[in-house]
Parts: sequence; structure tokens; C-alpha cells
Amino acid sequence: MYLVPNSLVSALAFTMFSTIYLRAQSIIQTDRRNIVDHTMAIEPAMTKDSSLDSTRNKFPVARALNYKFTSAHHSRTRYFDSDVPMFQTEPSFRDISIKSAALRRTFIAPVLFMAAGLSTLGDDNDDNYEIREERNRHLPNFRYRADDYLQHSPIIVVYGLNWLGVKGKNDFANRTALLIKSEMLVGMLTFSLKRITEVPRPDTKELTSFPSGHTAQAFAAATFMAKEYGHKSIWYSIGAYTVATGVGAMRVMNNRHWVSDVLMGAGIGILSTNLVYLTHQYRWGNKMKGSKTSVMPSYDGQTGMVNIIHRIR
Repeated sequence: MYLVPNSLVSALAFTMFSTIYLRAQSIIQTDRRNIVDHTMAIEPAMTKDSSLDSTRNKFPVARALNYKFTSAHHSRTRYFDSDVPMFQTEPSFRDISIKSAALRRTFIAPVLFMAAGLSTLGDDNDDNYEIREERNRHLPNFRYRADDYLQHSPIIVVYGLNWLGVKGKNDFANRTALLIKSEMLVGMLTFSLKRITEVPRPDTKELTSFPSGHTAQAFAAATFMAKEYGHKSIWYSIGAYTVATGVGAMRVMNNRHWVSDVLMGAGIGILSTNLVYLTHQYRWGNKMKGSKTSVMPSYDGQTGMVNIIHRIR
């Protein structure tokens, strides 16, 4: 077996997972837009009922509930009986579809990466050892530090595009808040796992190999860029994840990490940013979003924690 095929297999694996993730994200976003557009097209037909109009004028809350009713009614799923008050709340087709789509988008890709990382965990794993031996045989003097800088490049591009007038999904305040929370969660998860697993690095035997912090940072930054600009063009996402994949490959080629470290790091990076975007509630200048659950990482110098907060009312 030769180095080039092994390197290509690793790169192709990263590219394949990234492509699957991007394609799934694109399809889910399209379905979400179709659901919202379809529901908005149905509601005007329901407003012909004068009794509903008068109720809406008196009670703004009823309008929101009726909005759910029209969506559920169109899907031929009956959520309100004729003798049940209009203010009874039930999950609508639109709510369920969007929430399940968001959950799939949040967990599928990172879980695949992390499962692959765990399946090859350890410096004595045959796959890890074989790839390392091939690297040492063919590229023993490969030492480049481009990955130290590329890991942050998607973040720089996001703020650069906004400065040039190409606006992303969020304004400066919310974008920065999302980035800070993502960085905190990535750092906490990565550092905690390094302390727990104590896998030796392939070059120095220092017990901080698993997972790869550089790769986690790179994929967190790539997901950040995909969240902010992926809706404008899929090429923003493809470019960001290509850079992140390159960072992961260079960590192995620089003999700083095993393949398992890189796979787990990729999963952590994607998952952290996805979770933060899924649960972000406070938007300066706007009302709080409807989500009742938020994630807040914390670290006291010795122990890392993820605080999950659920609002009762």
C-alpha cells in the first residue's frame, strides 16, 4: 500500500461527508421555504370568514393560533374539534416539519464523523498506525504550518464579507454572540476529551492527541460561515468546508494527529456551531425566539460543563 492512495482515501472521505452534509442542508432549507410559502398562501383564503376576522382583531394571539390551524387543516390533520376552544394549542405540521429538519441538520453529519473517530480511536489502531507508517516512509520531512492559520480563515472571510457590504444571516451583535458561544463550546468539549482520553500524539507522545483541536476549530468556523452565507450560495459552504478538510488532512501529514483525532474534531466542530445556532434566543432589537431551550458552555479552570436551560414559561 502506498501513501498517495491512503491520503486520497482520507481526503475523499472528508469530502464525501462534507458533500452529503451540504446537500442535506440544501434540501432541508428548500423544504422549509416551501412549507412556509405554502402556509402563507393558504391563510388569506381562511380570512374570508368574518367571525375569524373579528376574533383576530380582538385577540392577536388568536391570529398566531389560527395560522397554525390553517397549516394543519391543509395537511388534512385535524388538531381542533368543533367544540374545542380556538385557543387550544397543538403542534402544527409546519412546526413539526421545521423542528425535525433542524434537528436532522444539527446531528446527522457530526454524529457520523464522531462515530468514525471513535471506531478508529487509539494509537494502536491498525488504520491509524498504517497511515502513520506510510506518512513517515514517504513524507518524513513534511512540516508546514499553514493549518495554524487556515483554521480561522472562514471567520475572517465572514467578517470581511460583511465589511464589504455582503450581508450575512445575522447582524454584527448576534453574529459575534453566536461565534463566541460556538468557540466556548468547541474549546470546552475538545479540552475535556483530551483530559479524559489521554491519547499520545504520534510525534511527541504528549497525551493530548484526541481529538484534534485545530480540526474542531476549522470545522466550527466552516459551519459558522455556512450558517451565515450558505443561504446565499452553496459555494460559500463548499469553500469553507474544503478549507476545513485541508486543515484536517494537514494535521495528519504534519504527524501531529491520528486520523481518529481529526474525524472526532470535525464532528465536534460541526456539532458545536449547529447547537449554538439551533438554541440561540436573544436577538438585540428583536423579540426572543420561540425556542425554549438554550445551551451555554462553562469552564471553571478544572471542569468543563454544558448547561442546558429550558424555560418553563
